[in-house]
Amino acid sequence: MGKGFYISKTVGIVAVILGAGALAAIIALSVVYSQEKAKNNNNNNVLPTDGGTTLTPPVTPAPSSELWDKYRLPKSLVPHYYNVTLWPRLTADPATGLYIFTGQSTVEFECAEETDVILIHSNKLNYTRQNSHLATLTSVNPVVTAPSVKSSWLQNVTQYLVLQLDGKLAKGEMYILHTDFTGELADDLGGFYRSEYIEDGVKKVVATTQMQPTDARKAFPCFDEPAMKAVFYITLIHDSGTVALSNSEEKGYVTLDGLSVQKTVFHPTKKMSTYLLAFIVSDFSFISNTIDGVLIRIFARKPAIAAKQGEYALNITGPILKFFEKYYNSSYPLPKSDQIALPDFNAGAMENWGLITYRETALLYDEAFSSNSNKERIATIISHELAHMWFGNLVTLRWWNDLWLNEGFASYVEYLGAHEAEPDWNVKDLIVLSDIHRVFAVDALASSHPLSSKEEDIQKPAQISELFDAISYSKGASVLRMLSDFLTEDVFTMGLTTYLAEFAFGNAVYKDLWNHLQMAVNASDMQLPDTVHNIMNTWVLQMGFPVVTINTNTGSIAQQHFLLDPDSEGIPPSPFKYVHCSTSIFLLFSKLIPVLNRAQLVDDAFNLARAKIIPTVLALNTTKYLNNERDYIPWQSSMNNLEFFYLMFDRSEVYGPMQDYLRKQVTPLFEYYKNMTGNWSKVPDGHMDQYNQVNAISLACRTGLEECQNLAKLWFNQWMETNKNHIHPNLRAIMYCNAIAAGGAEEWEFAWLQFKNASIATEAEKLRSAMACTKQPWLLNRYLEYTLDPNMIRKQDATSTIVYIANNVIGQSLAWDFVRAQWSYIFHQYGGGSFSFSNLINGVTKRFSTEFELQQVRYLRHNSLQYFFTF
Repeated sequence: MGKGFYISKTVGIVAVILGAGALAAIIALSVVYSQEKAKNNNNNNVLPTDGGTTLTPPVTPAPSSELWDKYRLPKSLVPHYYNVTLWPRLTADPATGLYIFTGQSTVEFECAEETDVILIHSNKLNYTRQNSHLATLTSVNPVVTAPSVKSSWLQNVTQYLVLQLDGKLAKGEMYILHTDFTGELADDLGGFYRSEYIEDGVKKVVATTQMQPTDARKAFPCFDEPAMKAVFYITLIHDSGTVALSNSEEKGYVTLDGLSVQKTVFHPTKKMSTYLLAFIVSDFSFISNTIDGVLIRIFARKPAIAAKQGEYALNITGPILKFFEKYYNSSYPLPKSDQIALPDFNAGAMENWGLITYRETALLYDEAFSSNSNKERIATIISHELAHMWFGNLVTLRWWNDLWLNEGFASYVEYLGAHEAEPDWNVKDLIVLSDIHRVFAVDALASSHPLSSKEEDIQKPAQISELFDAISYSKGASVLRMLSDFLTEDVFTMGLTTYLAEFAFGNAVYKDLWNHLQMAVNASDMQLPDTVHNIMNTWVLQMGFPVVTINTNTGSIAQQHFLLDPDSEGIPPSPFKYVHCSTSIFLLFSKLIPVLNRAQLVDDAFNLARAKIIPTVLALNTTKYLNNERDYIPWQSSMNNLEFFYLMFDRSEVYGPMQDYLRKQVTPLFEYYKNMTGNWSKVPDGHMDQYNQVNAISLACRTGLEECQNLAKLWFNQWMETNKNHIHPNLRAIMYCNAIAAGGAEEWEFAWLQFKNASIATEAEKLRSAMACTKQPWLLNRYLEYTLDPNMIRKQDATSTIVYIANNVIGQSLAWDFVRAQWSYIFHQYGGGSFSFSNLINGVTKRFSTEFELQQVRYLRHNSLQYFFTF
């Protein structure tokens, strides 16, 4: 809830006075919208949404009764210790052209149930045979003889190394399994992989990892499930002059005789899950400090560290760590916190315990190039990952069906940690836009899914990957924020503290957290209408959320499952959260309505209109007061919802009147920031004002305000002519886009050259998105082709580049045709349920609203069933 932000009485009065032109435009929009939706409903078409898509994981039948054909490990073996030595080669083999790594692994495990079969995960590893078998087995106890290996093979579908024994392992005994293996250090961004970059004209190679959720098995054979925690002894052999990192601090290193390599040995890890392991070899440099005995280091490319791009991350990491120690009432459990920025990384960041990996855009900051949104992203992502050090790493989900608790919790408290680092930003309010509104659009679809799935429904690696979606992150965050709010933060954190203490270095399920929160409620003498279990399970075990209707005449209250498509089949109702009051409230925006509530009213109105609960014209009426609105969050809420109308109408006859209306609404905001900044010569003081300045310029240029478009062309041309860029980092993305859209090949080629030579990833990102704004189809087609070449567009950026192009009304059909033509390549590179792939599908189809377009999607799905099971 925002505090102290109100609109004036004059603004409230003006907001209810309807201009004739605005009224005409709104009526025209609502009429055409209704006509189009009616046509689509007649065609049984579901309109796209702003919030992305989510898929319901199907039940996976076991292919046979054999243990090795099942995707879950049996409970017969429990690992205790691993000893893993890996040697990544940072130069390609001259004969094959491949980058490889070699390794040796021993795992000491306990036999919990008698068995004559050993299953251990393995994927894309080649083994050196020992006595004609892929592994050797010995007993820890010298008086116990281990059974001999009868047969061994790789079960590729379920990703196992299988050993059949000539006798049974004895219950309660300890055994050691030893393997020698080789793997490819590929550029596939998963498991043990390589990242490449150019420094001073020389190609550099980094060996790095991304294990979550199921790719530790690509680095070494392991019991690759989160509940199979163990202690890891890691050793890395690497080229002299490079630095080796892992989860634990370095114990020491030696140079191997006769070889230009050294061996770095690490202290044993805490008891932990395989998906949190990390090991990296690079020639990066670092900066560091120590806070209360915890060593904090930021690693990155040497030029980035020399340019002090890691300073901001270093400065805020300590305060955020200390905040979470206080929040959890639990000391940071490790002696170090390393954070490293990688040139190639598929996710935003990964919470590897003690060695967090990031995209460069999520860790490196340079005031000369990075915007305030870049800075905020760094603060929130660092906070998100540090929150995991306790919630997720110290106490880990038992199985992936409860992923929402892990990611939802971190997505909630990331705002709390970022607020500690930057208390003047009011960043905690932004969860409303970034998570709550975002997930309302997704969870209101019939294709949504519950937060928590049944264990038996999540088996395959692809099914696990699909859970990393907006429901797990944003709905999880929203529900936990709601829970903390009604319990009070004191009670909520009391329950967290006892939960973390009981399950430290172990595993838990979401019900365990409910138990501890209930204990905290009981200890505080708080009175709840029901138990924490009963209240929260209705939000966790069923999809969607309710719309609550209050009859102000009778006082009666009714609720039902809220769906954007009201013809979809519903499910039983759940406790209230989403409120529909009398429709007159949507006609008046008073000074008494705080900023967050103004934003919520706009979002509610548009969602209720799309669900046919209120007329579309009533939702559009909420935008009429915007010419008097100056706060960021209500403006952003309005722009998010109006984006749907852009998607539906930017190819129709309504586009012109819509542009005229919105230009009229945004012009006062444009003038407001022009005056505040002295004709754009300085930056607004407040964090939210800086954001809203970008909104003012963005919408003004988008709606064709000539002064805005001329400004973009002038500043960009000055950069081209003088090679000096005076555009403030906050404004670069939008100014680059509009200048390139107004220009031709010359502007595009200039931007491409700047992109290839960018010294910081945040600047490259602004240019990469802006190049998709060109109106030249041949340039857009060439840009699409670049996404197939990692030397032109990095693999981590390929799908988002295609989406940027699809966002352009001219590029949308080009991107759709390109994705269909390159479907096999794109799916094999980026499929399997990843965020990037689901965002790609949503991005290239979000303008679709006709029966013909629906049939195109159905045709693609029908012809792609060999690739995946849900689409």
